[in-house]
Parts: sequence; C-alpha cells; structure tokens
Amino acid sequence: MNPAKTLFKLLLPVLERAVLAADRGISRVLQPRRRRGQLLLQPYVGWGTPHTVELTGRVLLPRTLKPPRKADPRWRNFGNILRRMFSREVSGVEVVGRLGDALARAVSDSDGYFTLTFRPAEPLAGGWHEVALSVEGRELAALGRAQVVEQARFGIISDLDDTVLQSDVTSLPRMLMTVLTGNARTRAPFPGVGALYRALTREGAGRNPIFYVSSSPWNFFDLLWQFLDYRRIPLGPLFLRNWGVDLLGGHGSYKHEIIERLFKRYPDLKFVLVGDSGEQDPVIYSEVVQRHPGRVLAVYIRDVSDAGTDAAVMQLREQVRGAGVDLVLAADSLNAASHAMAMGLITPGEYRSVLTSVTRTPAAPAAHRPSTRRAT
Repeated sequence: MNPAKTLFKLLLPVLERAVLAADRGISRVLQPRRRRGQLLLQPYVGWGTPHTVELTGRVLLPRTLKPPRKADPRWRNFGNILRRMFSREVSGVEVVGRLGDALARAVSDSDGYFTLTFRPAEPLAGGWHEVALSVEGRELAALGRAQVVEQARFGIISDLDDTVLQSDVTSLPRMLMTVLTGNARTRAPFPGVGALYRALTREGAGRNPIFYVSSSPWNFFDLLWQFLDYRRIPLGPLFLRNWGVDLLGGHGSYKHEIIERLFKRYPDLKFVLVGDSGEQDPVIYSEVVQRHPGRVLAVYIRDVSDAGTDAAVMQLREQVRGAGVDLVLAADSLNAASHAMAMGLITPGEYRSVLTSVTRTPAAPAAHRPSTRRAT
C-alpha cells in the first residue's frame, strides 16, 4: 500500500475520536434549538424491488452550506467540511414517508438515523421514484428518491474513493488538501469514468442499476451526490458509514455486508464489481466471487498502487480466473471498457465514447499520471 495512504489510515481513528469529543462538548449548547422546531430532514437514496423499498435518512439541526462553485476558496470549502463533520443529529423524532400508496414510519435513533421500509399494495415499476417525507406535528418536509430494480441485464457495485473520485493518494499532504479543501465542483473524477459508467448503466427503461459503497461518512453524502450529478456520473444509492462508529469497525467487513445485502435482495441479478488496488477491494471481490459462483460477470480494479501491491492483485486474479471470472487490473477506464466491450456488456459505440472521454481529458501532472501499463 502507498506509504502516504498507510499513514492516513493510521491517523484517521485519531481524527475521528477528536471529532467525536468536540461534537459531544458542544452538544448541550446546540440541542435547545430542537425544542424550537429547527430541524432538517436529510433523506439518502432509497433502493429495492417492486415489492419492497428501503430508504435511510437522518434528522439533523440545520447547517448553512452555500451551493459549491469552482471558484470557491479553499478556506470556505474547509469550513464546509467542518460543518459536515460536526453535524448535529436529533433522536426521538418520528418520520413519516410516502411512496406511492405505501406509508412507512420510523423514529430517529441516537445518531439521528431512521430507516423507512415500504411495501406497496401494487408492485412498483422499475426506475426512479419520489419519496415524500414529513414529521408529524411540524411543518417540516423533504423529498427523497428511490431506485427500484425490476428488470436489468446486470448491476454495478462500485467503490468511490480512488475508483471514481481522485484523492491524490501518492502524497499525504496533497491527499489531505484535496479531501479537506475541495468541493463537489473542484474534486475530479478519473478520466473516462463517467462515460464508462454511462455505458454500463444504459440510462432508460432497461437501466442497469448502480450502487456505490464508500468508506466516507454519511456526513459527506451531499458532497458526493453533488459530485456525481455535476460530473454526469450515473446516480445510484450510496452506502456510506457512520462517523466514529462504523468507521472504526473495518472497511472489509462493512463492504462485505453491503454486497451480501445486495446479492440477497436481487437474487437473479448478476453484477460487475469495480474498485481500486489501494485498499482491500481485490481481496473482498475475490472472496465474493468464490462465495457466489455465477453471480459476478467481471471485476475491474483501477491500478493506483505500487508494484508490490500489483503482484498480490495478480495472484488474486488467478484465483478469480479459476472461478470463471476475469479480474482486470486496469491502468485507466479505457482498459476496463475494452474488456466490457469484448464481453458484450457495452457496445463498440459506447467504447468509442469512453475513448473520446479519456483522450480529451488534459494530461495529469507527472506525480498524478496513471501508469501506462496495459490492463492485465
């Protein structure tokens, strides 16, 4: 693993505990606002089938975040990051949701989270649906979205950091600067990733669903959602983590849990798994392939690590290949697109769109430029 990223992972628990300590220290000062009715309903992205849909959200005290702009100074972006970290959750609030003819209720827990489960009387059509949220006894409402999967050729499960979103992992100072002082307009995707994901999902009536799994905390949901929307990367449910609790529990077990839930909810759907070599994605995806024969169409791993890590990934590739699945260690989106085209997952025209997107992207500085080694 890259030394800068290793150091960052060692420092992360310390940062989390510091945030939690400060968070508790100011809690008593801000909580009285709850009694004055100043609350914020933050719905995340629902997901499910025509018969069952689940939507998670959070009840928070309001915060002031202006829409991001490319010209925003770094100090303002950093201030917004701090506001997200120190979000004020509110427990004991009953939230009511409506999805079509289905109603669901839930009470926010000690971290402000609630989960609504809808079971419509009539099956829902596949695609996106609106979910209306409210709090009884208060003039408080919000509108969420839910992705319903009815018929699809396959699904996509993708990591975000270092897979879709560039994090400058080659240097700890640059990585911290990028993560802590960027916003949804200034953060950059890897070249061609938007075109590749649009080709895989094929927006429309027969859309292939995409799901994002990230180690980022739920506090950053709005930033990540705005980033995907602004960069025209297909939207889908985000599975993030609870700051200071889940984040300390281990990334591998968390990602395993989410993938198992998706495989169980969609038993007839096959998946393409996309990740990067900087974390545990190759190991996790290899285990998923072994555990679920016939359920994984391909594994695409973006190469963001050193030669030593690459050698370990190549060993896992042989294990995955023994189960009849290709693991592609790709230097860029074009290599993954080439394999996807050969498998019939995308068309030659869609491959050319990825090629155009990659070639039109300005060259990265030498320290950030991806390897020119061909996919293996």
